[in-house]
Amino acid sequence: MSPESASATDIRPRTEGVPGQMDTLPKLLRRHYREHPDRVAMRDKDQGIWIRYTWKDYYEKVRAFCLGLVSLGLEIGDKISILGENKPEWFWAEMGAQCARGAGVGIFADCVPSEVKFYVEHSDSKFVVCHDQEQVDKLLEIKDELPLVKKVIYWDPKGLWSYDDPILMSFDQVLDLGRDYDKAHPELFDRMIDEGIGEDIAVICYTSGTTGLPKGAMLSQGYEVEAITEWSKLDSWYKKGFEYLSFIPPAWATEQALGISGALVADVVVNFPEEPETVQENIREIGPELLFYGAKLWESVNRIVQAKMIDSTRLRRFIYRTFLPIGLKTADIYVQGKQPNAWEKFKYFVAYQAVFRSLRDRLGLSRVKVIYSAGGALSPEIVRYFKALGIEIKLFYGSTEMGIISNPRDREIRPESSGRVVPWADVKISDEGEILARSPLMYAGYYKNPEATKKKLNSEGWYCSEDFGHLDDQGHLIVIDRMEDLKPLAGGKQFSPQYAEVRLRFSPYIKDVLVVGGENRTFVSALINIDIDNMGRYAEANHIPYTTFTDLSQKPEVIGIVKEEIAKINQTLPEHAWIKRFVNLHKEFDADEAELTRTRKLRRTFVEERYGDLISALYGDESELTVEAPITYQDGRQGVIKTTIKVNRLEG
Repeated sequence: MSPESASATDIRPRTEGVPGQMDTLPKLLRRHYREHPDRVAMRDKDQGIWIRYTWKDYYEKVRAFCLGLVSLGLEIGDKISILGENKPEWFWAEMGAQCARGAGVGIFADCVPSEVKFYVEHSDSKFVVCHDQEQVDKLLEIKDELPLVKKVIYWDPKGLWSYDDPILMSFDQVLDLGRDYDKAHPELFDRMIDEGIGEDIAVICYTSGTTGLPKGAMLSQGYEVEAITEWSKLDSWYKKGFEYLSFIPPAWATEQALGISGALVADVVVNFPEEPETVQENIREIGPELLFYGAKLWESVNRIVQAKMIDSTRLRRFIYRTFLPIGLKTADIYVQGKQPNAWEKFKYFVAYQAVFRSLRDRLGLSRVKVIYSAGGALSPEIVRYFKALGIEIKLFYGSTEMGIISNPRDREIRPESSGRVVPWADVKISDEGEILARSPLMYAGYYKNPEATKKKLNSEGWYCSEDFGHLDDQGHLIVIDRMEDLKPLAGGKQFSPQYAEVRLRFSPYIKDVLVVGGENRTFVSALINIDIDNMGRYAEANHIPYTTFTDLSQKPEVIGIVKEEIAKINQTLPEHAWIKRFVNLHKEFDADEAELTRTRKLRRTFVEERYGDLISALYGDESELTVEAPITYQDGRQGVIKTTIKVNRLEG
């Protein structure tokens, strides 16, 4: 379904499916069950044990849950919201809704009740499937404001044994209802699957809401099947049986593609970590061949590696610092499209055996064959660093609405590039520098928002990405920044805040940063979030006493380190874009305070408004500023912190 023809309010299809046509995910699930019922489809680590689920298990759970929902009143076109961590039950619940020709709506596990209410209410969900007591409590707090919701279904009963609210039902109870319903209606499940068509909406993925309220992008069954088929074939993971660790939220379209659709379309074996905190450990156990890390996670991994090297023995530091330049030089040779000579290959072989192989193993990347990143800009230095380890990070470009638009091909990895445009899409650059895209594999419009759907298309039918970039002479797409985030300075020159931000986040001591400027300002400044773990290790190693994050951030030694990191980045920038002043913030940017989206993207406009006084001080004559900042604790309580922030200047 094209955006022009997308229905914004009714996602109920008007026709029936074609027998034998594999145009929906439920049909693919049934085919897996019939062709290889005993093959492993997924694994879940629970209490230290990897529990295996075959395609027969997957199919039977989905069948029972689907019919359980139908017995409770689920109809064609209805939606169910799902709220929790990555677990098999999320996949079973979403697929159960899709088998009944309904749609899933993913909600991030760390959303607060008001956010949960928005997603459930806006999507008109009739059922909400929750992980555990924490998520159930959120729904019970807002249940009276959600009259459409028939049942709140939970899959982890721990702590819920004494709850007796009639709206609650356990996952197992729904499965039992479904099995009983199946006995009374033995042909219903297959008939519903047979009637499904590619135009059925499979899932509604809400945008991150960096510029306003999130919008519900509708993704059709045909999109999920065709787009993932083309993508997996392009990168050679189609029907290879690759192992994959599912830990990015299924509320994000990328996990819908790689985890849910990837298993059904491309035979990916999905593995679920025991807890979010054990992801790195579980990755090492599984040794996945297919993996996705968001840009922020790559930055985190890089900081961890650098910090551990700083803390290691002198001998290990010497070996690492001796061989890393060999890896980086080899990476640069490949990036330039050349081949290393025999001597360079020998040196890299020695470096790989001495350092890189064990480092890859410790990171759980020893077997990886295809590894992706997206969801934000990634420092070229990080791409180059992991290329030195023999790991090619494919920083693809796309969005929930557009799908995949460009993707680096094997042996074409360039740190600044998002690769060449994929074969099924067209891209052009507007006169203003905006990236415009056109593809048959796109979303089906925004749910209940036809105006926003139409606004995204220009007069010629091109999707307006609102991203600034260009195509180079080799056809590589270079994405610079959001159009709205390009900043002018007094005198008319423009700069990209993101360009400096992603490079500063390469530092092990800087976790996040907001670069600011403006039409009435003659220079660029920055708000810095230090990395408390790595900076804390530095402070302990150098006997620098501190009590809190705020206290540490204002230490002269810490300010000096940040100043050095900024000075390094300034050397890569045009002089008018140099960062000349900065402050170390007294607290981290926080999604619970709306400073970040749930995918950890910075809400730039909101943050600039919130820290307006601090930004003004950067452009004034003050050397410090006393601030009072509201904070939200994890239990929902509000508080205020008062502290003195130093305004720091760089020479030159």
